[in-house]
Amino acid sequence: MSAANLLLKMFRYQTWANKELLDSMQGLDAAHHAEERHIALRLMNHCLVVEKIFAAHLAGDRHGFAADNTPDTPSLDALRAELSAIDNWYLDYARTVTPDMLSQSIPFSFTDGDSGTMTREEMLTHVVIHGGYHRGEVGRVMKQVSASSPQSLQLPWDTYAVHLHRSEPSRRLHDVVAEK
Repeated sequence: MSAANLLLKMFRYQTWANKELLDSMQGLDAAHHAEERHIALRLMNHCLVVEKIFAAHLAGDRHGFAADNTPDTPSLDALRAELSAIDNWYLDYARTVTPDMLSQSIPFSFTDGDSGTMTREEMLTHVVIHGGYHRGEVGRVMKQVSASSPQSLQLPWDTYAVHLHRSEPSRRLHDVVAEK
């Protein structure tokens, strides 16, 4: 599998995982778990900002952010809409990026003003790994809420293996050969 094809699969997964997580976050009661809900929203908003920053780097545009999060915390619905939009941007980008483009180094500035250089492939990989890390943090917050609350909370089950088998059900249609 080529790097471009793998990256496209990773962004399909990320799009699905973000939706799964945001659907689960709907169950965080704003009254009873205000602090945990706020933390989860801030973490996912940070992911959104970082994705926008790297999209700007990839497009050769200025991102306009002075930090890796916004001063205000968006509502869950606003966050869902913006994450969906940036996820679609990355899907479109991953569908059209060429191997030559992937190996191209791009100089950029971090939000603190420091300089950096990464290839397009490294930037795309960073975005996927970064999102997974922070979705894991939100998952941990939600698991703690679920463990300490009588409230029923649907926890996300958003691993790559689950995504592959849900998006490609034919992967389950084979006989497993017993290992010896």
